[in-house]
Amino acid sequence: MKYTCPVCGYVYDEAAEGIPWAGLPSDWECPVCGAPKSVFKAEESAARPVPPAEPLEGVQAHSSTDMPLTAAELSAICSNLARGCEKQYLEEERALFAELAQHYSDIVPPAEGDYGQLAAAVKECAEGEFAAAKRAAQSAGDRGAMRAIVWGERVNFVLSSLLEKYGREGADALAGAHIWVCSVCGFIYIGDAPPQICPVCKVPSFRFDDGGEVK
Repeated sequence: MKYTCPVCGYVYDEAAEGIPWAGLPSDWECPVCGAPKSVFKAEESAARPVPPAEPLEGVQAHSSTDMPLTAAELSAICSNLARGCEKQYLEEERALFAELAQHYSDIVPPAEGDYGQLAAAVKECAEGEFAAAKRAAQSAGDRGAMRAIVWGERVNFVLSSLLEKYGREGADALAGAHIWVCSVCGFIYIGDAPPQICPVCKVPSFRFDDGGEVK
């Protein structure tokens, strides 16, 4: 039997490894991206076809006055626009968007909540928002949106695995660890140095931002 990592695509082959899946400890992690054993998909489920897209029901468009963006959301949008300008070699525009992103980032209020709330939010995102976004992108035939959604799902798996580790080992789970964040897709990597290639979006290591050491 083979088991596939939903984040980076690593395949654990019981026959090749010589150890049955059930024989691996519960805290075993993907050797490539660090995803936990619990998110791996068995060969049958990994090959299961995606159901056809269905029309979205009960979805209403909202104007900016109905749902104003937060400073954190504006920072993320401006940061993405800056990266888009960088790819287009628009240096002046990139610098302006980067400056706006930093401005909004500086005024983001301190985060509130606890581990349980964050874990619930990540789970809700995986089961709700991504599913709805995927159906919408499939209905529209938007391949670019589908790629971004797939990246987002994989990054969400990584966040879930880190929260699972925190829940299992407590506050010291990541103490002293070094964090690297892919500037393209948001993949989070824990290690002394970033991976040579991002397991999610395949960009080289120099596209990773140094998130520093967890205190």
